[in-house]
Amino acid sequence: MNMFDLTGKRALITGGTHGLGMAMAEGLANAGAELVITGTTPAKMNDALLAYKEKGYKASGYIFDITDDKLAAKKVEEIVAEGGEIDILVNNAGIIKRELATTMPVDDFRRVIEVDLVGAFIMSQLIGNRMINKGGGKIINICSMMSELGRNSVSAYAAAKGGLKMLTRNLATEWAKHNVQVNGIGPGYFATSQTAPIRVDGHPFNEFIINRTPAARWGDPQDLAGTAVFLASKSSDFVNGQIIYVDGGILATIGKPSNEN
Repeated sequence: MNMFDLTGKRALITGGTHGLGMAMAEGLANAGAELVITGTTPAKMNDALLAYKEKGYKASGYIFDITDDKLAAKKVEEIVAEGGEIDILVNNAGIIKRELATTMPVDDFRRVIEVDLVGAFIMSQLIGNRMINKGGGKIINICSMMSELGRNSVSAYAAAKGGLKMLTRNLATEWAKHNVQVNGIGPGYFATSQTAPIRVDGHPFNEFIINRTPAARWGDPQDLAGTAVFLASKSSDFVNGQIIYVDGGILATIGKPSNEN
Protein backbone atom coordinates (compact mmCIF):
# COMPACT_ATOMS: atom_id res chain seq x y z
CA MET A 1 0.00 0.00 0.00
CA ASN A 2 2.96 2.36 0.32
CA MET A 3 2.81 2.62 -3.48
CA PHE A 4 -0.25 4.83 -2.91
CA ASP A 5 1.21 6.80 0.00
CA LEU A 6 1.37 10.56 -0.61
CA THR A 7 2.88 11.53 2.72
CA GLY A 8 5.20 14.51 2.30
CA LYS A 9 3.72 15.49 -1.09
CA ARG A 10 2.13 18.86 -1.88
CA ALA A 11 -0.89 18.74 -4.16
CA LEU A 12 -2.29 21.85 -5.87
CA ILE A 13 -5.93 21.49 -6.93
CA THR A 14 -7.39 24.30 -9.02
CA GLY A 15 -11.07 24.90 -8.29
CA GLY A 16 -10.80 22.69 -5.21
CA THR A 17 -13.32 24.66 -3.17
CA HIS A 18 -16.36 22.49 -3.90
CA GLY A 19 -17.82 19.56 -5.81
CA LEU A 20 -15.62 17.04 -7.57
CA GLY A 21 -12.48 19.11 -6.99
CA MET A 22 -13.05 18.94 -3.24
CA ALA A 23 -13.75 15.20 -3.36
CA MET A 24 -10.48 14.53 -5.19
CA ALA A 25 -8.59 16.85 -2.84
CA GLU A 26 -9.93 14.95 0.15
CA GLY A 27 -8.85 11.68 -1.43
CA LEU A 28 -5.32 13.02 -1.86
CA ALA A 29 -5.30 14.34 1.71
CA ASN A 30 -6.46 10.98 3.06
CA ALA A 31 -3.44 9.45 1.31
CA GLY A 32 -1.19 11.90 3.15
CA ALA A 33 -0.84 14.89 0.82
CA GLU A 34 -0.78 18.52 1.89
CA LEU A 35 -3.39 20.53 -0.03
CA VAL A 36 -2.98 23.81 -1.89
CA ILE A 37 -6.35 25.02 -3.17
CA THR A 38 -6.99 27.72 -5.74
CA GLY A 39 -10.26 29.48 -6.47
CA THR A 40 -11.78 32.80 -7.46
CA THR A 41 -14.43 33.30 -4.76
CA PRO A 42 -13.24 34.26 -1.25
CA ALA A 43 -16.41 33.03 0.49
CA LYS A 44 -16.17 29.59 -1.12
CA MET A 45 -12.47 29.45 -0.28
CA ASN A 46 -13.09 30.24 3.37
CA ASP A 47 -15.79 27.56 3.62
CA ALA A 48 -13.58 25.01 1.88
CA LEU A 49 -10.54 25.64 4.06
CA LEU A 50 -12.70 25.37 7.17
CA ALA A 51 -14.10 22.04 5.93
CA TYR A 52 -10.63 20.69 5.14
CA LYS A 53 -9.20 21.75 8.49
CA GLU A 54 -12.17 20.31 10.40
CA LYS A 55 -11.23 16.94 8.88
CA GLY A 56 -7.64 17.35 9.99
CA TYR A 57 -6.14 18.06 6.58
CA LYS A 58 -3.30 20.50 6.08
CA ALA A 59 -4.61 22.98 3.52
CA SER A 60 -3.89 26.48 2.27
CA GLY A 61 -5.82 28.59 -0.22
CA TYR A 62 -4.99 31.17 -2.90
CA ILE A 63 -7.41 33.38 -4.80
CA PHE A 64 -6.54 34.09 -8.45
CA ASP A 65 -7.71 33.63 -12.04
CA ILE A 66 -5.72 30.84 -13.67
CA THR A 67 -6.25 32.40 -17.10
CA ASP A 68 -4.14 35.42 -16.11
CA ASP A 69 -0.70 34.05 -16.89
CA LYS A 70 1.26 36.86 -15.23
CA LEU A 71 -0.77 36.75 -12.03
CA ALA A 72 -0.66 32.95 -12.00
CA ALA A 73 3.13 33.05 -12.28
CA LYS A 74 3.34 35.37 -9.28
CA LYS A 75 0.97 33.19 -7.27
CA VAL A 76 2.91 30.01 -8.05
CA GLU A 77 6.09 31.72 -6.84
CA GLU A 78 4.24 32.74 -3.67
CA ILE A 79 2.86 29.23 -3.13
CA VAL A 80 6.32 27.68 -3.46
CA ALA A 81 7.99 30.34 -1.30
CA GLU A 82 5.46 29.81 1.49
CA GLY A 83 5.31 26.03 1.53
CA GLY A 84 7.67 24.34 -0.89
CA GLU A 85 7.50 22.80 -4.35
CA ILE A 86 4.36 21.28 -5.82
CA ASP A 87 4.54 17.52 -6.43
CA ILE A 88 1.01 16.99 -7.77
CA LEU A 89 -1.06 19.34 -9.93
CA VAL A 90 -4.76 18.69 -10.52
CA ASN A 91 -6.16 20.94 -13.24
CA ASN A 92 -9.77 20.80 -12.13
CA ALA A 93 -11.03 24.38 -12.51
CA GLY A 94 -13.61 24.72 -15.25
CA ILE A 95 -16.82 26.35 -16.38
CA ILE A 96 -19.62 25.47 -18.78
CA LYS A 97 -21.98 27.73 -20.69
CA ARG A 98 -24.97 25.98 -22.21
CA GLU A 99 -26.03 27.51 -25.51
CA LEU A 100 -26.69 26.16 -28.99
CA ALA A 101 -23.82 26.73 -31.39
CA THR A 102 -26.12 28.75 -33.68
CA THR A 103 -26.67 31.42 -31.02
CA MET A 104 -23.75 31.20 -28.60
CA PRO A 105 -21.95 34.53 -28.17
CA VAL A 106 -18.35 34.27 -29.33
CA ASP A 107 -17.17 35.87 -26.09
CA ASP A 108 -18.81 33.06 -24.11
CA PHE A 109 -17.15 30.45 -26.32
CA ARG A 110 -13.77 32.12 -25.80
CA ARG A 111 -14.23 32.30 -22.02
CA VAL A 112 -14.93 28.56 -21.72
CA ILE A 113 -11.84 27.77 -23.81
CA GLU A 114 -9.78 30.20 -21.71
CA VAL A 115 -10.76 28.66 -18.36
CA ASP A 116 -11.07 24.98 -19.27
CA LEU A 117 -8.13 24.68 -21.67
CA VAL A 118 -5.83 27.70 -21.64
CA GLY A 119 -5.91 27.90 -17.83
CA ALA A 120 -4.87 24.25 -17.60
CA PHE A 121 -2.01 24.94 -20.01
CA ILE A 122 -0.83 27.96 -18.02
CA MET A 123 -0.79 26.04 -14.73
CA SER A 124 0.83 22.99 -16.35
CA GLN A 125 3.56 25.13 -17.89
CA LEU A 126 4.29 27.03 -14.69
CA ILE A 127 4.38 23.98 -12.43
CA GLY A 128 5.57 21.50 -15.06
CA ASN A 129 8.79 23.47 -15.53
CA ARG A 130 9.40 23.31 -11.80
CA MET A 131 8.68 19.56 -11.79
CA ILE A 132 11.19 19.05 -14.60
CA ASN A 133 13.81 21.01 -12.68
CA LYS A 134 13.29 18.98 -9.49
CA GLY A 135 13.24 15.62 -11.28
CA GLY A 136 9.60 14.61 -11.52
CA GLY A 137 5.96 15.16 -10.69
CA LYS A 138 2.36 14.28 -11.44
CA ILE A 139 -0.14 16.32 -13.45
CA ILE A 140 -3.79 15.25 -13.59
CA ASN A 141 -6.09 17.03 -16.03
CA ILE A 142 -9.81 16.76 -15.37
CA CYS A 143 -11.29 15.97 -18.75
CA SER A 144 -14.87 14.88 -19.42
CA MET A 145 -16.98 12.46 -21.39
CA MET A 146 -17.28 15.49 -23.66
CA SER A 147 -13.62 14.84 -24.47
CA GLU A 148 -15.06 11.97 -26.55
CA LEU A 149 -18.74 12.73 -27.16
CA GLY A 150 -20.81 15.64 -28.40
CA ARG A 151 -24.04 16.88 -26.88
CA ASN A 152 -26.52 19.65 -27.62
CA SER A 153 -25.64 23.10 -26.26
CA VAL A 154 -22.07 22.37 -25.04
CA SER A 155 -19.95 23.09 -28.12
CA ALA A 156 -17.47 25.29 -26.22
CA TYR A 157 -17.14 22.85 -23.33
CA ALA A 158 -16.68 19.87 -25.68
CA ALA A 159 -14.09 21.78 -27.71
CA ALA A 160 -12.19 22.68 -24.53
CA LYS A 161 -12.33 19.19 -23.03
CA GLY A 162 -11.40 17.55 -26.32
CA GLY A 163 -8.45 19.91 -26.48
CA LEU A 164 -7.54 19.09 -22.88
CA LYS A 165 -7.39 15.40 -23.77
CA MET A 166 -4.90 16.11 -26.54
CA LEU A 167 -2.95 18.58 -24.39
CA THR A 168 -2.61 15.78 -21.83
CA ARG A 169 -1.16 13.44 -24.44
CA ASN A 170 1.19 16.03 -25.85
CA LEU A 171 2.55 17.12 -22.47
CA ALA A 172 3.08 13.45 -21.63
CA THR A 173 5.00 13.06 -24.88
CA GLU A 174 7.27 16.00 -24.08
CA TRP A 175 7.75 15.48 -20.35
CA ALA A 176 7.84 11.71 -19.78
CA LYS A 177 11.63 11.71 -20.18
CA HIS A 178 11.79 14.12 -17.23
CA ASN A 179 9.84 11.72 -14.96
CA VAL A 180 6.71 13.88 -15.16
CA GLN A 181 3.54 11.84 -15.68
CA VAL A 182 0.63 13.70 -17.27
CA ASN A 183 -2.70 11.91 -17.28
CA GLY A 184 -6.39 12.74 -17.20
CA ILE A 185 -9.60 11.74 -15.46
CA GLY A 186 -12.89 11.89 -17.34
CA PRO A 187 -15.79 11.96 -14.87
CA GLY A 188 -19.22 10.75 -15.87
CA TYR A 189 -22.37 12.12 -14.27
CA PHE A 190 -21.97 12.69 -10.54
CA ALA A 191 -24.23 13.46 -7.62
CA THR A 192 -23.15 16.95 -6.60
CA SER A 193 -24.93 20.04 -5.32
CA GLN A 194 -25.06 21.30 -8.90
CA THR A 195 -26.96 18.23 -10.14
CA ALA A 196 -29.25 17.93 -7.09
CA PRO A 197 -32.24 19.69 -8.74
CA ILE A 198 -32.39 17.12 -11.54
CA ARG A 199 -31.57 14.04 -9.48
CA VAL A 200 -35.17 13.44 -8.49
CA ASP A 201 -37.58 10.64 -9.38
CA GLY A 202 -39.55 11.48 -12.47
CA HIS A 203 -37.13 14.05 -13.85
CA PRO A 204 -36.42 13.09 -17.50
CA PHE A 205 -32.66 13.67 -17.26
CA ASN A 206 -32.41 11.67 -14.04
CA GLU A 207 -34.16 8.76 -15.73
CA PHE A 208 -31.94 9.16 -18.80
CA ILE A 209 -28.71 8.99 -16.79
CA ILE A 210 -29.78 6.00 -14.73
CA ASN A 211 -30.91 4.13 -17.84
CA ARG A 212 -27.89 5.16 -19.92
CA THR A 213 -25.31 4.19 -17.27
CA PRO A 214 -24.55 0.46 -16.99
CA ALA A 215 -23.98 0.94 -13.26
CA ALA A 216 -27.56 2.28 -13.15
CA ARG A 217 -26.75 5.18 -10.83
CA TRP A 218 -25.13 8.58 -10.58
CA GLY A 219 -21.51 8.59 -9.48
CA ASP A 220 -20.63 9.44 -5.91
CA PRO A 221 -17.91 12.13 -5.76
CA GLN A 222 -15.85 9.75 -3.64
CA ASP A 223 -15.73 7.43 -6.65
CA LEU A 224 -13.12 9.78 -8.12
CA ALA A 225 -10.82 9.75 -5.10
CA GLY A 226 -9.17 6.40 -5.81
CA THR A 227 -8.37 7.29 -9.41
CA ALA A 228 -6.90 10.61 -8.33
CA VAL A 229 -4.71 8.92 -5.71
CA PHE A 230 -3.55 6.31 -8.23
CA LEU A 231 -2.53 8.94 -10.79
CA ALA A 232 -0.86 11.07 -8.10
CA SER A 233 1.13 8.23 -6.57
CA LYS A 234 4.14 6.07 -7.35
CA SER A 235 1.75 3.39 -8.57
CA SER A 236 1.33 5.25 -11.87
CA ASP A 237 5.00 5.98 -12.60
CA PHE A 238 4.80 4.19 -15.96
CA VAL A 239 1.32 5.48 -16.86
CA ASN A 240 1.49 8.50 -19.12
CA GLY A 241 -0.83 10.29 -21.53
CA GLN A 242 -3.89 8.26 -20.51
CA ILE A 243 -7.44 9.40 -19.81
CA ILE A 244 -9.25 7.23 -17.27
CA TYR A 245 -13.01 7.58 -17.59
CA VAL A 246 -14.83 7.18 -14.29
CA ASP A 247 -18.30 7.01 -15.75
CA GLY A 248 -20.01 3.83 -14.56
CA GLY A 249 -19.52 2.33 -18.02
CA ILE A 250 -21.31 4.92 -20.19
CA LEU A 251 -18.57 5.13 -22.81
CA ALA A 252 -18.36 1.34 -23.01
CA THR A 253 -21.81 0.91 -24.52
CA ILE A 254 -24.15 2.32 -27.15
CA GLY A 255 -26.94 2.03 -24.60
CA LYS A 256 -30.03 -0.12 -24.56
CA PRO A 257 -33.33 0.09 -26.45
CA SER A 258 -36.17 1.79 -24.61
CA ASN A 259 -38.11 -1.50 -24.49
CA GLU A 260 -35.27 -3.41 -22.83
CA ASN A 261 -35.11 -3.81 -19.05
